[in-house]
Amino acid sequence: MDRSALAEATARKAAERGGRVSVDEVGRVLEALFGTVADAGTLAEALRRDRTVSLMGFGSFHLQDGTAVLRPGQALNEYLNGSLD
Repeated sequence: MDRSALAEATARKAAERGGRVSVDEVGRVLEALFGTVADAGTLAEALRRDRTVSLMGFGSFHLQDGTAVLRPGQALNEYLNGSLD
């Protein structure tokens, strides 16, 4: 899934939950969070400052030997293993 598809899927998911957000707005948020080739996002900036970024249930991003690593959270693992539907 590329950034455009992620933005579209996220906008649809928000609409299912009663939110109104455009694909363009989601795209801007994704760009701010993850960054672009030209500009780092907030996630990369935090990791560069040796900070861990935790998203409850999803997991946490941290640096390990200079490489960004995702440590999946329990809810993500359970969903991927079919325990949560």
